[in-house]
Amino acid sequence: MNWLEILEALSYAVTVIGLPFAIVAYLIERRKERMNDDEEVYLQLADDYEKFLKLVLDHADLRLMTTGVTAPQLTEEQIERRNVLFEILIALFERAYILVYEEDMSRQASRLWQTWEDYMRVWCRRADFRGMLPKLLEGEDPDFARHITRIAAEEKRQTGVA
Repeated sequence: MNWLEILEALSYAVTVIGLPFAIVAYLIERRKERMNDDEEVYLQLADDYEKFLKLVLDHADLRLMTTGVTAPQLTEEQIERRNVLFEILIALFERAYILVYEEDMSRQASRLWQTWEDYMRVWCRRADFRGMLPKLLEGEDPDFARHITRIAAEEKRQTGVA
């Protein structure tokens, strides 16, 4: 065998073995990047929800985190602050829906989405939040509006409260 034949044999080996290996390595790396991107989006949304909860805490007189009690009588100013907080919350839920929700989610994406579904369910148990939904959803993404409206209907049936 001369050098040319050896180089030709090595090039075939690289093509047969190296190329498929490189493709698999590339696909694995892309998958890891996608998972990291999904995690980053989730963490940013979680930070935004935490900021929202701090706003709720700053407006504790609205009793938005109190469950199982009759809603207090609110002044006009309190009602306006509550409605603004609900608008912020809907914007956050819509952003989570658009960035995280998919019809066919991977196991990882489904885990990330389930947290947001739980948050939506908690808020949709509130009659005042459900009552505001039609107004809050004006101009929002139609798929998101259908999704949260379905959740609200389910939660209304579960709680048995109007």
